[in-house]
Amino acid sequence: MPEYAAGFKQFGNNFAVPALFLHSFPAWFVGFAFAAIGIGALVPAAIMSIAASNLYTRNIHHEFFHKSPTAKQEAQMAKWVSLIVKLGALVFIIFVPTQYAIQLQLLGGIWIIQTLPSVLLGAYTRWFNDWALLVGWAVGTVAGTAMAIATHLTPTYPLAFGGYSLPGYTAFYTVILNLLVAFVLTPVFNTMTARKTPVDETAAADYLA
Repeated sequence: MPEYAAGFKQFGNNFAVPALFLHSFPAWFVGFAFAAIGIGALVPAAIMSIAASNLYTRNIHHEFFHKSPTAKQEAQMAKWVSLIVKLGALVFIIFVPTQYAIQLQLLGGIWIIQTLPSVLLGAYTRWFNDWALLVGWAVGTVAGTAMAIATHLTPTYPLAFGGYSLPGYTAFYTVILNLLVAFVLTPVFNTMTARKTPVDETAAADYLA
């Protein structure tokens, strides 16, 4: 349909659903549908901005700037940070090409999964050395970034092994590398610091029934 050619040229396949609405429904209903799409796009942004503001307020502002804030002060700081994050996202979407946003999302997935070994292993075991986990995180982050750049920011990386090429998700490969580095370096760091592996002294009576 030539009347929608300009929309597809500007927005690509993302214009398919709006074009369907424009073609199939009256103008008043299209207005409601577009408003619903806009609200639906704002919901995940709001959730992520709230999560980011809580992380900053509890883990950075509380620890380094204001040691004993009241509940009201914490809530106010979280609101300000949430607003700043929303405005930053709006500026990013308006002034930065959409392709960059997609590429940043890919890199974000690679980077955030590198925290999994530290958080997960720290919650269930104390065998791993803290510095080994930190080095594993750094190696995974740097390697993931380099692999993404080498593949022009595509989600898969062709891992060469034994004469074969094994394409796979970059984040998966790098988190395995992260774990391997932490596993190998833990005994090394323990020996260097003469640190014994801590023993879990939690008793059954310590748990709530």
